[in-house]
Amino acid sequence: MEQVVLLDRPAPSVARLRINRPAKRNAIDHAVRQGFIDVLADLRGDPSVRALVLGGVDGVFSAGGDLPTMANLNYAQAEARMQHVHAVCRALAESGLSIVSALEGVVAGAAVGMALLGDHIVVGRRTQILFPFLRLGLVPDWGQLFTLRQRVNKATAWRLVTSPAPVTGEEAFTIGLADQLVADDDIMKAAIMEASRLSQLPIEALRRTRERLSDPSRSLDDELAREARDQAVCLTGSEFAEGYAAFMEKRAADFLELAPKDQS
Repeated sequence: MEQVVLLDRPAPSVARLRINRPAKRNAIDHAVRQGFIDVLADLRGDPSVRALVLGGVDGVFSAGGDLPTMANLNYAQAEARMQHVHAVCRALAESGLSIVSALEGVVAGAAVGMALLGDHIVVGRRTQILFPFLRLGLVPDWGQLFTLRQRVNKATAWRLVTSPAPVTGEEAFTIGLADQLVADDDIMKAAIMEASRLSQLPIEALRRTRERLSDPSRSLDDELAREARDQAVCLTGSEFAEGYAAFMEKRAADFLELAPKDQS
């Protein structure tokens, strides 16, 4: 049986996952979701992988959820489907990897949610991002009402999810929905380059930075307390030791072979 999720290693320390359902424009069904869950579980125990690129085959990221598989469900089936979706969301969010999404061609619904769970989004001028949920009588899922608000303000988020018009790559970059606008033929290459760059950063310090940006403190005092805990771990860890040695020796730091000091 053809693999619906392809895994390869396009650069050192970088893994790439691509949805492989070209006849369905890479629509996401149960098999795709389970493929992501299984591969991410394997990658989590692989210290040689520090960054992840998400994409699709044939120049299309994904047309979103596979609609025929969503029809005629009873409540229990619908709830089970959402639990499976959320397992993918958590697998991505808790992977500990820097995640870069290569948004080639059409990117709709669930696929937008998948991309928003990562750190960096690359688009081209012909990229088309669609939020079709309300037109289908559904609410946005894959955590999008949370992750979208981390990138754009409430008014912009409302406009995006209620508008029938696709968001172009250029607009996505302008409003902060995407981080990088490149030539359409260069989207995947740019995503791999960015993932490679992120893979060189100190993984423990980066993880702590990501967590605090994703879950902001409620007050300055709370933030200073979290900052103190994080910095105390970092100051006494191997990553700072390497960063300091590199600074004193006037060379680039090499964080790749260091074991992070995993303290809360």
